Amino acid sequence: MGSGSWILDWGANRRVRRFLKVVCGAVLMQPLGGCLLTDRSNPALDIPLFYRDGPRKAAGAQAALPPLDWWRSFHSRELTKLIEEAREANLDIAAAVARIVQADAQARIAGAPLLPAVDLDANATRSRSSQSTGSVNSGAFAGSGRSERNLFSASLTASYEIDFWGKNRAALRAAEENAVASRYDREVVGLTTIVGVANAYFQVLAAQDRLRVTRDNVASASRILNVIKQRLAAGTASALEVAQQESLLNTERATIPPLEQTLQQNKATLALLIAQPYERVNVRGGSLTGITVPRVTPGLPSELIARRPDIREAEARLAAADANVENARAQMLPRITLTAQGGYQSAVLKTLLRPESAFYDLTAGLTQPIFDGFRLQGNLDLQKGLQDELLQDYRKAVISGFTDVDKALIAVRQTAETVRLQTEVVNSSRRAFDISEQRLNEGTVDLVTVLQTQQTLFQAEDTLAQARLARLLAVVSLYQALGGGWSPKPVVAVNAR
Repeated sequence: MGSGSWILDWGANRRVRRFLKVVCGAVLMQPLGGCLLTDRSNPALDIPLFYRDGPRKAAGAQAALPPLDWWRSFHSRELTKLIEEAREANLDIAAAVARIVQADAQARIAGAPLLPAVDLDANATRSRSSQSTGSVNSGAFAGSGRSERNLFSASLTASYEIDFWGKNRAALRAAEENAVASRYDREVVGLTTIVGVANAYFQVLAAQDRLRVTRDNVASASRILNVIKQRLAAGTASALEVAQQESLLNTERATIPPLEQTLQQNKATLALLIAQPYERVNVRGGSLTGITVPRVTPGLPSELIARRPDIREAEARLAAADANVENARAQMLPRITLTAQGGYQSAVLKTLLRPESAFYDLTAGLTQPIFDGFRLQGNLDLQKGLQDELLQDYRKAVISGFTDVDKALIAVRQTAETVRLQTEVVNSSRRAFDISEQRLNEGTVDLVTVLQTQQTLFQAEDTLAQARLARLLAVVSLYQALGGGWSPKPVVAVNAR
């Protein structure tokens, strides 16, 4: 190799080394640049120590936390079967899972700028210039010979944007937080579906109970009507008393169609929740009296934030908004890009891969936005507005969580007391009706008293069925307010001394 070629190669290598030093210095300063733009929201939450209607001691608050499969606590095989089918086949849950796939893909797309982009380019070109573009004055074509040539090239092109200000890392973090939020959204949809199945199933049982009560009341009213007609035939009753009893009997019969409608519509709702046509679903049902009412304690308010999926989803959305603000601010700062291209180029294919056919190109560029019609500033203001909106949504989600638990605890306590008192009402009304019917047969009581005891008993029994339903719905709402089931805490072994 001649001395001139050696000096040229040494000078080229020196320039390459200087270029690489600049690149390495910029890369090593990325963490510092990313730290300059952190912008985190401060929710400033006010978390109570205990629930007003819950246990005042930590041990009592943890006494009966809901298990992961909390629906089994009602001890209904059919309910458990329906919920498990809904968890597997519900279409809303399937759609939520599809949103998770989309969010994960979006996170991969957002993370792509953090890696170099490399392209392979291979070309083979054969060209021929025109032979009729010679001098006009010569009177002949200047290019009498053939002007054809070939060009073969193969190269790799790599480009990379130095994430000095953390713009691309912020975009990736926002996408990752949205992917996390999509997973909590799936938990919210799953919990809503389970609660919907439980509520619809209990509505079916309540409608069946009320139908049984109504049919028993119709039988009792018919029996009393026959006695009154017998007394009318004997001359000891009037046509008015017969009409009054017939009115009571017809009133009870008129309540059957709405109850049948409620029963069938809730069965259709269950079919939708398990993604089956109503014609193929058979819900046997039963009675609310066969359902066990579980005892549930709410735990501590501080634990609710980490266990309710809607709160965790709002928290992840807020974290994504924080990252989007960082990204929007970083877009206003200089952008540093590196581009490298290298390969082989030759006019003859057999010499394409020889050292003298090699070429390379290294480029470093810096772009600083100067004026864009306030587009970047508008985007930053937009992201700040979204950040503040999601901050308020997160605060509301936390406070709503505490409120939901408090309301559910109040409903559980009051509905339990209502069931107890209404049971006493039914028992006393039943005794009064039995006595009045016995004395009616003996002819020692007036019909007004019999009508009053009938109406009181019929209404009390129907109210009791509704009170039992309200109690179960309150327990289900407490499970939902607590975020569903909680995983058991690990047992910490204590070494004996």
